[in-house]
Amino acid sequence: QVQLVESGGGLVQAGGSLRLSCAASGGTFSSYAMGWFRQAPGKEREFVASISKTGGSTYYRDSVKGRFTISRDNAKNTVFLQMNSLKPEDTGVYYCAAETFATVSTVIPDYDYWGQGTQVTVSS
Repeated sequence: QVQLVESGGGLVQAGGSLRLSCAASGGTFSSYAMGWFRQAPGKEREFVASISKTGGSTYYRDSVKGRFTISRDNAKNTVFLQMNSLKPEDTGVYYCAAETFATVSTVIPDYDYWGQGTQVTVSS
């Protein structure tokens, strides 16, 4: 089994930056593709970014391309999401997820383990 713990969320003004971290334990981190998802109040959870197990392939939803960067440090069992030029519409709870079997994915059903989430609030 895999345990995921997110950190780094907070309150930031539009145009600011945050760096989210997700620490993994209880498994072999380098065997997992990793993803970030977010959920705004009253809305469905949506894909944000994902990265292959080696970091060689990344995917982003269109609205964050050029602003967000996903990366991983397999030696530290950690995946990151660097968020720049934040907008109010980026507000939500951000979740880290691990995919232990399927290939790197952008869809929720392909992920097997989820963190508890960290709140990101972008004020205007």
